[in-house]
Amino acid sequence: MPDLKLIAFDTEDLDVVSAHLQDAVVRVGDMAFLPKEKRFVAVANRFDWANAARLSPAKGREGSQFERRRSGIRFERVNAVRFQGFDFEDKRTTLSLLAVTFEPTGGTDDPEGDVTLTFSGGAAIRLGVECLEIELKDLGAAWATKRSPEHPEDAS
Repeated sequence: MPDLKLIAFDTEDLDVVSAHLQDAVVRVGDMAFLPKEKRFVAVANRFDWANAARLSPAKGREGSQFERRRSGIRFERVNAVRFQGFDFEDKRTTLSLLAVTFEPTGGTDDPEGDVTLTFSGGAAIRLGVECLEIELKDLGAAWATKRSPEHPEDAS
């Protein structure tokens, strides 16, 4: 499968990026806010949901060859960053990303707002942005994993 390269300039684009990043694992040490460049960046190990959807249901979840991919995420035009539910100074902390959302600070057509990265366990990062400008890009080859992320509603 070719490397994924996505850019988001609106909430519809962001929904696609968020879906591809669901269950990505990110080390705090692999995130940085670059205030002079007005940029927030992270490197994550994302679960390849598109590949998982192509796997034969006959194989079942056990024994399937799921994949993870190293991916870079870049947020532009970032004015402020706030952290909740974890210590940004502890670079060994690992977070599991659930979703990336946007909320305008003015009216619904206002490009300025907050991008929120929501992680499991109540952790979050809120980016104050001038507008949406986000890039998700795979950085290398995929590797196999036998485990697929599970969510409480999956267990039935």
